Amino acid sequence: MKIAVAGTGYVGLVAGVCFAEVGHTVTCVDVDEKKVETMRQGISPIYEEGLEELMQKNNARGTLHFTTDYREAYRDVDAVFIGVGTPEMPDGSANLSYIATVSRQIAETVERDCLVVVKSTVPVGTNDKVEQFIKDFLVHDVKVEVASNPEFLAQGTAVHDTLHAARIIIGTQSKEAEELLKGIYEPFHLPIVSVKRRSAEMIKYACNDFLALKISYMNDIANLCELVGADITDVARGMSFDERIGARFLNAGIGFGGSCFPKDTKALKFLAREHGYQLKTVEACVEVNSAQKVRLFEKAKERMISFSGLKAAVLGLTFKAGTDDLREAPSIDNLKLLLGAGADVYAYDPKGTERAKQLFPEGRLEQGSMHYAGSPEEALEGANICFVFTEWGEIKKITPEEFKKKMHTPLVYDGRNLYDPKQMKKAGVEYYSIGR
Repeated sequence: MKIAVAGTGYVGLVAGVCFAEVGHTVTCVDVDEKKVETMRQGISPIYEEGLEELMQKNNARGTLHFTTDYREAYRDVDAVFIGVGTPEMPDGSANLSYIATVSRQIAETVERDCLVVVKSTVPVGTNDKVEQFIKDFLVHDVKVEVASNPEFLAQGTAVHDTLHAARIIIGTQSKEAEELLKGIYEPFHLPIVSVKRRSAEMIKYACNDFLALKISYMNDIANLCELVGADITDVARGMSFDERIGARFLNAGIGFGGSCFPKDTKALKFLAREHGYQLKTVEACVEVNSAQKVRLFEKAKERMISFSGLKAAVLGLTFKAGTDDLREAPSIDNLKLLLGAGADVYAYDPKGTERAKQLFPEGRLEQGSMHYAGSPEEALEGANICFVFTEWGEIKKITPEEFKKKMHTPLVYDGRNLYDPKQMKKAGVEYYSIGR
């Protein structure tokens, strides 16, 4: 089928590339000409394992195209997938301005019957408004229906998650729309769950917020473990054998970040309040996560007289391994605190450095200074304190002996529980982790 995809962020680009991979003819639309030209050359603007290779493969065979000309892209297609951002507003609601812009462009452009599919995460009821909005601005005498098709990819494994998803959720209001969307996904050979539009919109929030709740619950239990002398890794292992609980999302740490969980928990909280209901569990999740992000810094502040003039090694900047995304990463909150307290920060991340430099340029910042290291060893050399924020393989490989040898003061605060406390102690490293 002929498909257009509006937006080339994580959602739009990965979806477009994977649609092309299974045989559809896809045109991805973005407003940034420089970005589009880069993608035409087979260079991905985001880091995702396997994405660039599939871009180059499908560029070469002519099934994947990139353009800024939305009029030509939307004019004659079977479906337009909307994958633009819905960033968080100051009050926690979702900013739907990009959705509105694309919807109007579609309405003024399409010249044949087509299906508009919203992949972006939007509040329940948004797709109803999108359909009416498009009808209000339609130029040609064509039939346009709107469907909901939320994505469930995880950054770092986005391509795999799209091609090998546990299920595809589609929300439609007519049999015709349902059959067309099923036809688009037929080459994936994946289970399809077909529901009404509003249910599909709610499934997305319910899933993401449930996982966020699971993470925050484990972090809360981890904090209690420290107080009562239990080990959260032992607790999680014991819990994991219970099929009702499952083994995933039980790792305690410094909280969740990224483009989904923080935004989606706040958006669902806002939606509930709009309807006169208080989601107490979700509100507690947001509160726990906010405090968890800076828990290690607060621990370190109790240990240190001052951070002024100290070399602080920071290992890992992205919100998780496998991506270059820093959105809502715990490292950001901690870097602000460290720099504000006068520390000279030396940070290492294998993929996130360039994005980090946009937020924290090298040189004097706040009361401290910011530097970027080319390796974990360089960051650790002569450091007075070390914070671990991301579970990259390169960081996991550091031995307790290396911390002891490289650092001026072997003092490590590990937000991902990567190392064995007994081994660290044996090597002479003063070591603090989460829930152990």
